[in-house]
Order: sequence, then C-alpha cells, then structure tokens
Amino acid sequence: MKNINRSNHLFEQAQRYLVGGVDSPVRAFKAVGGTPLFIQRGRGSRIFDADGNAFIDYVGSWGPLILGHCHPRIVTAVKKAVEHGSSFGAPTELEITLAQMITEAMPSVELLRFVTSGTEATMSAIRLARAFTGKNKIVKFAGCYHGHSDGLLAKAGSGVATLGIPSSPGVPDSWTAETLIAPYNNGEAVKKLFHDFGSDIAAVIVEPIAGNMGLVLPKSGFLELLRSLTTAAGSLLIFDEVITGFRVGYGGAQGLYAIKPDLTCLGKIIGCGFPVGVYGGRRDIMQMVAPLGPVYQAGTLAGNPVAMTAGIETLTILKQRGFYQEMERKSALLVKGIKQAASKAGVNIQLPRLVSMFTVFFTRETAMDYDTALKADTELYAKFFHGMLSQGIYLPPSQFETAFASAAHTDKDIQATVEAASKTFSAL
Repeated sequence: MKNINRSNHLFEQAQRYLVGGVDSPVRAFKAVGGTPLFIQRGRGSRIFDADGNAFIDYVGSWGPLILGHCHPRIVTAVKKAVEHGSSFGAPTELEITLAQMITEAMPSVELLRFVTSGTEATMSAIRLARAFTGKNKIVKFAGCYHGHSDGLLAKAGSGVATLGIPSSPGVPDSWTAETLIAPYNNGEAVKKLFHDFGSDIAAVIVEPIAGNMGLVLPKSGFLELLRSLTTAAGSLLIFDEVITGFRVGYGGAQGLYAIKPDLTCLGKIIGCGFPVGVYGGRRDIMQMVAPLGPVYQAGTLAGNPVAMTAGIETLTILKQRGFYQEMERKSALLVKGIKQAASKAGVNIQLPRLVSMFTVFFTRETAMDYDTALKADTELYAKFFHGMLSQGIYLPPSQFETAFASAAHTDKDIQATVEAASKTFSAL
C-alpha cells in the first residue's frame, strides 16, 4: 500500500472540525474502509494526494470533469474571469451565452434558471411542477438520487445507498407521504401508481440513465412509457440530467433517446467543477417562476460569472466534431479490458457502460433496478477498490456510485488500469 501518513494525519484533524471529517458522506470511505485520501492537486487524468502519490482518476469530482483536471483552456478562461470579479449578484452577459448554448443543445429547455447545485435544481423543479399542475404527489424511483431536499430522500441512491440509510431522520412522514416510489424500469408499477393516484400526481422525476445506484440503464420503452403516462394524466415529466447532461452526448440522455421532458435539471459538467445547477423546460411552465410568476426561487450566487465562464468554455470544447466518438472509443476499450481480466481470473462481474459512464458490479445478475443493484457483493468491491488504489487507480469508494472516464485519459492510462485490474482480480 502507498504511504498515506499525511492523509491519515489530516483525517484525524478534519474529524475535530468537520462532521465525520468530510463535507459529503461518501467521501469518508465508510463503504470500503480505510482512510480517505486528501487530494492536493489534479492534472489531466491524474490526482495527487497530500503524500505525493499519483492516481489515475475515474471519479472526476463525481462527474463534472469530463475534460480532466486543469484543462488549459478552462484554467485560462477562469483566471481571466476571476480578474474581472468573482460575483456581482447582478446579471452578466455570460449567463445569456451559457443559457443559449444549453437551449440549443436541448430543445426541450425553452427557458431556464441558473442555481448553484443539482439539489437546488431538482427541489425548484418539483415546487414548480406542483404549482403548475395544482397537484401534490411526486413519483420517483427507488435508487434514484435527486439531491438531499426533504421530499426526495425516500429510498434515494448514491450516498444514501452507500451508508445503508433508507431515508433520513428529520424528514416528516407527512412530507414523504407525498412521494410515491416505484422500482426503476418497472412500467407496470408506474401504471398502478397512476391508476391509484393519477389525479394528484404533479410529476414523475427520473434519472433517464440511473447513475446513483451504480450505472443502471433504462429498459427499452421505459422512458417512453413515462412520457405517455404523464401526458395522459396532465402531469409533468422531469428528467434529472445532473449526471447525464452533456455526459452521454451533447444533447444529454433526452437527445440520445429522443424523448422530450417537460422540465430538465442539469449540473456538474455545465460548471466543469464549479458549483452550478439549472432547471428549465417548457416556456409556459417556466414563466410561473418569479419575477414572471408567483413561484418564488432566488439565489445570491446563481449565475456566478466564474462558473458561467467555465461552463461556456467546456461546452465549446464538447461541441467539437468527434469529441463523443473518441470518448466512446476510449471507454469501450477500458471496459472490454476489465471484463476480459475478470473473466480470465474467474471473477464474476457485471460491467454496464454508456459512453463514458461505467460501474463494476460484483454480481452475476444484471442490475435493472435498486433491488438487483443491492445484491452486488459490497465486501468484494471494497477489496477490489483497495487493490486498485494500491496500484494507483482511483475508483469511486462505493459499489453504488458510477465511475467516469474523461477526455484526459490516454490509451496508456487505460492499459495501466486494465493491468491493475488483472492483478487485483487474480488476488481476489
């Protein structure tokens, strides 16, 4: 194992002042054991910890860093933006530019509002859906994580799944009673909810490609069914594309599957590592948001000029010809190599992938929903995680998080990762 004395010392200090020593639960390594690494810097495909160890990074700040760490064009643009001012609390031209780029990439988003996180985006979209429809109930799917707002924590994925928390204390039963839960990919269950509660369902919110219980892909026809059910009931369809937006293609999952949601939530990549979120959609719905309408939502740092600048430069790069084709090639090469290494060692894994998203599930059964994802062997994943970490490969410290490849990963990085996986599988 690499020397992590400095990280050990920093974690001891951090626990004196920060809850659990971290500012987001999954960072604490509780799901895999051991001490979390304290990261000092990143460059390209690599991160470097406080002890000077280098790791090929497949976390990418949990998805935003599709270009890798410290991309030269992003760094240059952000430095220039900071020199002009870090925040104004007033409109800037940068907001218009990024908003136009988003609406051109996703035609379903006719009008939008910038916020500062994915949680804020989904929370605001839910409030707006209830106001627009005059209905109260929300349908979500077990294992899908839409941020930590009260009404959406019931059977959420991501860190909630990692820590084995079914919902969260502090959320009143009366609040979660308005949240109806169905298994992901189970169209019949959704039909039953609409049969029983359709007159009071304001919206269905879904990760069109589930990324918070590990990567779980939608069955053929599932998203189309959600679109038809919501339309027939006068409910709204909300796509939470905080992860998938600009990750699986320039038009997000909605472009990939040619489905038009009523509202879309974005984050992560559109800020390239800076805090940002978006909710947007049909003009008639979004016009209910203040100052045009009665639905109040505001944010001091919304539309932050530094985040806007990073987003504009990122989307400009992503729009270049061949970007996603190259991401597809690299990711396919990586996943093929890992699968072959596992097969050669006689280790049973499932390894779903879509463009640059992937998850190594230690199970024989393909994960199609939260229950099947939870059947994966978390203890085996923990051993795999540390085996890879000891060889300089940084994967998500949880079986139920998605890993991400970036444009900065080279064929040499992929070869090193596959070789590390081969050694780790053999040891398992």
